[in-house]
Amino acid sequence: MSPDTNAGERTVPSHAGEIAVVTGASTGIGEAATRRLCADGWTVYAVARRAERLDALARETGAIAAPCDITSEAEVTALRDRVLGEQGRIDALLNISGGARGTDWVADAKDEDWEWMYRVNVLGTMRITRAFLPALRANGQGTVLNLTSLASQRGYEGGGGYNAAKFAQHGLTEALRLEEAEHNVRVVEVAPGLVHTPEFSLMRLGGDAEAAARVYAGVREPLTAEDVAEVCAFAVNLPHHVNLDLVTVKPVAQAAIHKLLRE
Repeated sequence: MSPDTNAGERTVPSHAGEIAVVTGASTGIGEAATRRLCADGWTVYAVARRAERLDALARETGAIAAPCDITSEAEVTALRDRVLGEQGRIDALLNISGGARGTDWVADAKDEDWEWMYRVNVLGTMRITRAFLPALRANGQGTVLNLTSLASQRGYEGGGGYNAAKFAQHGLTEALRLEEAEHNVRVVEVAPGLVHTPEFSLMRLGGDAEAAARVYAGVREPLTAEDVAEVCAFAVNLPHHVNLDLVTVKPVAQAAIHKLLRE
């Protein structure tokens, strides 16, 4: 593969002919990762539930719109069959899809919020990974990247449900890395801190726009979706023998999950 040698630009090998599946592609980090990988030459299947957003993204980037609810076994199976039927292979699976609902303390936890977070963050990641693992193994140099969160490393008040889901996703990722090393499947984890993704906060806070805005109020330069997508793309674009096991990405203003500077 010939490198891009334009002076002053990031050197990225051509990934023409390589196939990536990116979940959560209708918004935020998943959308940004799709754009980044398409720019790097990948053929990208953009996966999410909202077909109209995927269609718009496909028109802009050349990605392939692939509507799918990753919590549905039948839809995941259909997605796998489509990708492998059309391409015959997969090189990278980026599990970006996820989310949070509610900020209740454990004493006030709502079953439906916790169950939703577990289905999306854990079972969704498991189902789509399980579906594509045989093809990733057969590839000989497959990659799985799981987007977790700083919430997978430290608990905080009001985060119990999201902490529980993301700790579980982190544990799944660690086990997967051990299990798939003999198949030369590279397993990467990217754990962002505060990212300015308004839709994530709106969902978590029940559509309260004012409360969602307060999440970022006074924070100097929170991460953007593009910042995190750049890290994800860097990880999967590296030579296959290089594995970024766990990358924690935070804005400088977030020294720790409990220390966020606001002006």
